[in-house]
Amino acid sequence: MTTHWWRHAAIYQIYVRSFADGDGDGTGDLAGVRSRLPYLRELGVDALWFNPWYTSPMADGGYDVADYRDIDPLFGTLAEAERLITEAHEHGLRVLIDLVPNHCSDQHIWFRDALAAGPGSAERERFWFVPGRGEGGELPPNDWTSYFGGSAWTRVTEADGSAGPWYLHMFAPEQPDLNWEHPEVRAEFEDVLRFWLDRGVDGFRIDVAHGLAKKPGLPDVGPDPDVTDLPYQDCDAVHDIYRSWRKILDSYEGDRTFVGEVWLPTPEQSARYLRPDELHSAFNFDFLCCAWDADALRRVIEETFAGHAPVGAPPTWVLSNHDTIRHVTRYGREDTSFDMGDKRLLDPSDLVLGRRRARAAALLTLSLPGGVYVYQGDELGLPEVQDLPDELLQDPTFVRSGGSDRGRDGCRVPMPWSGSGASLGFSPETSGAAPWLPQPAAWSGLSVASQHDDPESFLSLYRSALALRRDRLTGLPESLAWVDAGPGTVCFDRQDGFRCLLNASATAVPLPEGAQVLLASGPLPDGTVPPDTAVWLHL
Repeated sequence: MTTHWWRHAAIYQIYVRSFADGDGDGTGDLAGVRSRLPYLRELGVDALWFNPWYTSPMADGGYDVADYRDIDPLFGTLAEAERLITEAHEHGLRVLIDLVPNHCSDQHIWFRDALAAGPGSAERERFWFVPGRGEGGELPPNDWTSYFGGSAWTRVTEADGSAGPWYLHMFAPEQPDLNWEHPEVRAEFEDVLRFWLDRGVDGFRIDVAHGLAKKPGLPDVGPDPDVTDLPYQDCDAVHDIYRSWRKILDSYEGDRTFVGEVWLPTPEQSARYLRPDELHSAFNFDFLCCAWDADALRRVIEETFAGHAPVGAPPTWVLSNHDTIRHVTRYGREDTSFDMGDKRLLDPSDLVLGRRRARAAALLTLSLPGGVYVYQGDELGLPEVQDLPDELLQDPTFVRSGGSDRGRDGCRVPMPWSGSGASLGFSPETSGAAPWLPQPAAWSGLSVASQHDDPESFLSLYRSALALRRDRLTGLPESLAWVDAGPGTVCFDRQDGFRCLLNASATAVPLPEGAQVLLASGPLPDGTVPPDTAVWLHL
């Protein structure tokens, strides 16, 4: 019986703007990605997930899409994207692309037409244009707040200068929410799916997968909301959308897949998206947010398997992404957990400790049954950049929060490829271009070139772990057996004599007698596993 590739794949996330610059303008692009495909093949991942590369004004880093069927000139052309998909396949790498269906850009032709068409028009029915409350409609239609801060509503000024209705945007005002009750919205995105499937993509990551449908009547949240029953997320109607999408995906040859960005408060809610006729997998944010604590890590792993078992979906494991604080920095802080609502971006961090824990976390993550995601730079041990000048910050959350939330730019700083030059090899050295966000000088020692031939480097650890994962773990049953290795440890066996042992305690623990060390995240003196170290064993 053939196992679906996505059930065990290692998928590498590419934030195109910050991965590699091929044309020398200081911004990453598709030419840069194509030039680095051999690096990604050597790293040992199975697939690539691209953050949005569509035509966009970049009000939210490309998540404000103006044209879902074309590539932004910042990154290249549609023809170049087609070549990239082909070349990735030739390197044995599958391709997933981001789909942003909850909202589009205010520069999308639909929204421009809606504004021009005026009140009561058919064009406005594709969005949520709603009269305001108050005597003159001067108050927002309800009390919803944007994920980026402030009201989720912006009032329209009509062509004649009069104040019009309000439109909904759960993110920035430049990102109007689409009305998924409208049949033209559904038909449009079904066509967008086919457009990219016809060009060979192997699947889609669905942005804000839980948010497309809204509760009828758009009721207030209220002063004491039930977080499991919010009117703008996880509404029942969303599941019918994914059932229709699944039929489209399954009609294509090849093993195509959906992964959802599903941020919900309970495992039971998330599991509903993974029923056999909906999405194939979803990101495991509980694992990403978990503190560096053995009991907490084991509890999240157990709850993940328990939540996925009823629907038969594989779990996924992820430590960082383009929206969160890089885990090297998180693991070096006093509070090692992560909360999207309170990111504590400026908390101090012991990066030596953070790197040691991040190396151990890599082995834990890559040894677990299911799929795993690696955010670009994880394999280099890159930390969060916490001291970007205010005038260079581009994340809309910085402005919307009045500067209290510095946003996500610190995890999006361009990759260092070499140890020298104006951009550390991110751009061609002959261009002399500075990257769109500045890299710390210390990153010269973390570059790909600096780590490539060092057997003790982060990069070497990832290469070795990904190779061993593919050789020894792919194809094993999606289960594990817990082992008691002492307080403060996470230890489990998989079949064929494989064991992972992570020591998150403050004291060393002994290696099992007679065990063969396959790979360790750090030195193992005197036959012990030191604190904040993980080891793979063959028994």
